[in-house]
Amino acid sequence: MCDVPFLPIFPICFQCGTDQNPCRCKVVGPTLGFICTVVAAVICYPASIFCGCCLTQTGKDVLGYPVKVNGAVSDAIPI
Repeated sequence: MCDVPFLPIFPICFQCGTDQNPCRCKVVGPTLGFICTVVAAVICYPASIFCGCCLTQTGKDVLGYPVKVNGAVSDAIPI
């Protein structure tokens, strides 16, 4: 066995040039948005494939839902 310690990789996302706060940079909102997008994608993508609904408009909306979640979470947190 290898005795290398486990190092979790935590993504940090930056968004510069926004007008939502005085410093014009966002870190918390985009980072939480990315994490929520990954969680939603893990749930939505297999669900749409197993349901066989990827050929309908509802299935396409389910496949695009993680992107909508990212935008909503990122816009909701101004820092």
